[in-house]
Amino acid sequence: MDHGAELYRRFLDGDNDALSDIIRSYRDGLILYIHSLTKNICIAEELAEETFVVLIVKKPRFSGKSSFKTWLYAIGRNTAVDQIRKYAKRHTIPIDEMYTLSDENLLEQEYIREERNRIIHRSLKALHADYSQVLYLTFFEELSRDEVAAVMHRSKRQIENLLYRAKAALRTQLEKEGIEHEEL
Repeated sequence: MDHGAELYRRFLDGDNDALSDIIRSYRDGLILYIHSLTKNICIAEELAEETFVVLIVKKPRFSGKSSFKTWLYAIGRNTAVDQIRKYAKRHTIPIDEMYTLSDENLLEQEYIREERNRIIHRSLKALHADYSQVLYLTFFEELSRDEVAAVMHRSKRQIENLLYRAKAALRTQLEKEGIEHEEL
C-alpha cells in the first residue's frame, strides 16, 4: 500500500492530520496537472481545492487498483472537466475578466479613433482651402448645406459641388495615407 493510500485510510478512520498530509503531499502536483487542462493557474488552484473537498465531503472509495496519486489526479481531472463543461454551457466571462476585456477594447477603439482623426486632420490640411473648409463645416461643425453656404458666401448648389469635389480629394488623400474611409 502506498503512502497516499495509507494517509487516506487514516483520514477515513477520523485522523484529520492525515488529510493535511495528503494536501501537503499532492497539492502542488495536482495544481500543475489541472493547469495543463485549464491553462489558467488560478482556476487550477480552485479546482485542486474542489478536488480535496470531494475527498472530505463525498469520501469516495479508493479501490487500490491504481496508485493513490493516479486516483486523486483522476478525481481532479473529472472535477476540471465538469467545470469546463459548465463553463462552456454558460458562455460567460468572469466579471473581473469582463472589465479587463472591456477596458482593452475601449482603449484600442479610442486609440484607433484618435489615430484616424489625426490622419483625417492632416489630410484636410493638405487639401485646397475651400475643400478643407467645406468638409470641416459640414462634418465637424455639422452645419447644414444652407448654413455652410451662408458662412462661405456661396450658393447652396456651389456648396454641394464643392463638397462633392472635396470628398473625392479627401478620399484620394486618405488612400495615400493607407486609409479607406467608407463614409466619404
